[in-house]
Amino acid sequence: MLERYVAVDLEMTGLHPKTDRILEIGAVKVEDGKQEIFHRMVNPRMEISRKVTELTGITDEMVKDGCEPERAAAEFREFAEGFPLVGHNLIYDYSFLKQCLVNHGETFEKDGVDTLKLARKFLPEAEKKTLDYLCSYFQISRKENHRALEDAKAEKLLFQYLQEQFEAQEPEAFLPKPLLYRAKKQGPATAKQKKYLKELTDWHKIDLNVDLDSLTRNEASRMTDKILAAYGKLSSRGGA
Repeated sequence: MLERYVAVDLEMTGLHPKTDRILEIGAVKVEDGKQEIFHRMVNPRMEISRKVTELTGITDEMVKDGCEPERAAAEFREFAEGFPLVGHNLIYDYSFLKQCLVNHGETFEKDGVDTLKLARKFLPEAEKKTLDYLCSYFQISRKENHRALEDAKAEKLLFQYLQEQFEAQEPEAFLPKPLLYRAKKQGPATAKQKKYLKELTDWHKIDLNVDLDSLTRNEASRMTDKILAAYGKLSSRGGA
């Protein structure tokens, strides 16, 4: 039975590790029946969308004094060194951590166990396999939903419940396996990209609330595409 691991959960600005950023990291290290907590609020250096705030309760004010993403990810890597990871849809959280570290010239290779995969395998009768639904299913209480540390604590309990009920049936399913995510270093936005973004936001009177110097090329391209789709090119207002 796996008794040494780190249950981890993240909150992010969006769904894409190459163009979105970490907001919060929460983790629980389990070893010899003892627990150790890791928690970091992360300043993404960009405005948090209303949709994300409505889901998580995390506001710009809450993260303004937070760690830089690369520092938080590096500190978590140190916290979890030598331990496999446990999480719900674990590859999603892992991809953000790895992409963040790779962007800053570092590596992050881990093994892990995904409670979502376990739930799909052993709980076919469960109507849904989301963390929210499974917490209700197993009567796991959380002080807050969609907050990293509370979700990590819930994932630890969920993993333990699944271990107790199903590991004897198929021990192999509960063994950590390599987490596979190919992360390519995202270079910083070019001077040309930043200049064009600045021109677009000035022309359309948009306040991006983002540190342009912190953008990667992919992030700058995505922001530019969104502005062009919503507001049009620089010349589009000339004939209005």
